[in-house]
Amino acid sequence: MAAPAEFRPRRTCLYMPGRNARAIEKARGLDADVLIFDLEDAVAPDAKAAARDHVVEAVRGGGFGRREIVVRVNAADTEWGADDLAAVAAAKPDAILLPKVKGAADLAAIDAGGVPLWAMVETSAAILAIGEIGAVDGLAAFVMGTNDLALEMRAETGEGREAFLFALSACVTAARAHGCAAIDGVFNDVADEDGLFAECAQGRRLGFDGKSLIHPAQLEAANTAFAPSAEAVERARKVIAAFDAPENAGKGVLKVYGRMTELLHLEEARRTVAMIEAIADRRV
Repeated sequence: MAAPAEFRPRRTCLYMPGRNARAIEKARGLDADVLIFDLEDAVAPDAKAAARDHVVEAVRGGGFGRREIVVRVNAADTEWGADDLAAVAAAKPDAILLPKVKGAADLAAIDAGGVPLWAMVETSAAILAIGEIGAVDGLAAFVMGTNDLALEMRAETGEGREAFLFALSACVTAARAHGCAAIDGVFNDVADEDGLFAECAQGRRLGFDGKSLIHPAQLEAANTAFAPSAEAVERARKVIAAFDAPENAGKGVLKVYGRMTELLHLEEARRTVAMIEAIADRRV
């Protein structure tokens, strides 16, 4: 029951407008785990082609260190979708984020040239088909699109997000069933740091790996909320050390910190340590 050979932290997934060359250049120094270069919502129709060219150039140019690079293309049924997909797939980012996914067929029809796919979960249809979507080969992550989902559901975003708890949990459940990452939706009020931290904490309790963000000012709160605390890391190392001790070889249950600790807790402890080590490694 070893820790993953490669563990990529995805605490913070920052959207960057594909048309904004200065923002993409600044992104090389931001403390984000994932950069999502956006060709969809953040780009006006008359700027789509120019934004695509700039993003492709940036991806090919590199220089983003260990940050994961994802490009959100326009939906396949738009006039820009096919050209986006062809150009971005050829540039070989770490993943391609597909918007407006409604079912498994939307992903199965995509030829991304071997580039992993991420799927936006922002429609009611996607929630109802979430298990089938998660089973599509090549899918690596779900990203909640709570703003679009709120519009379609005629629901309100706000403290507690009661209207979306079913959708959020369905997304996480499907992600875990199919070995995908699960990224929570954006928090719209850039100035409300307390509200952001509270929503990040809720997302973490629900099981999300990280948060999608709309502004660099949100990075610190989300990085903190989705990283294991120093106390959690210390406990995890104690659990691993206890199971690794020669006198405990072959045991399935131990007492650590006065608590009964099973192999499932060992698996979680190894994941915690893998995450904190990956975070430290990404900062090198």
